Amino acid sequence: MDRILLADQTSHPHFIGAWQLNLPAITENLIEYFYAHESRHQSGITSTGTDKTRKDSTDLQVEPVDHNGEIPPPIHAYLESLNSCYQDYLEQWPIVNSLGTLNVGSFNIQKYASGGHFQRLHSERTTLSSSHRVLAFMTYLNTLTDEGETVFEYYGIKVTPKEGLTLIWPAEWTHAHIGSVVKTTKYIITGWFHFPPT
Repeated sequence: MDRILLADQTSHPHFIGAWQLNLPAITENLIEYFYAHESRHQSGITSTGTDKTRKDSTDLQVEPVDHNGEIPPPIHAYLESLNSCYQDYLEQWPIVNSLGTLNVGSFNIQKYASGGHFQRLHSERTTLSSSHRVLAFMTYLNTLTDEGETVFEYYGIKVTPKEGLTLIWPAEWTHAHIGSVVKTTKYIITGWFHFPPT
């Protein structure tokens, strides 16, 4: 895992962490896992429900632990890499340690086919039911060129999908973003670090 600088943070920090996971087997295995569970695919959902004008994707919800109480190998390998990124994020922003232990609950592997998008400007904590979310994470599972960027509106940051590129950012409205329309298929894995249930 290599830390990447998206933009200069010297005078204006943006709190978006970025790392390159140099383990193609992880991303390939996650895409295989997505297709191995087609019966559980569903249309992408936003906080207001299913609306393809706002979000057009196919999602697979993943529980970190399966019904047998085990972590599937592709998920386990990914979570280990994600944890390394998270630990580095804590090094960069130690104030996050004061929030205590954060959990990763269910998350999604998403496919955006040609024309797919999440064009609605959105953040990850917008309702009482999502108020436990502290940080969002996302890893691009394939590389696209000049399309399908994640745009952080208020920071002027555009991130082009690159296989293994992993982002962690605050779940708040300050980090509202969109996923631009794609011409070729885009795969991501995404979810949240959140407060444990009380």
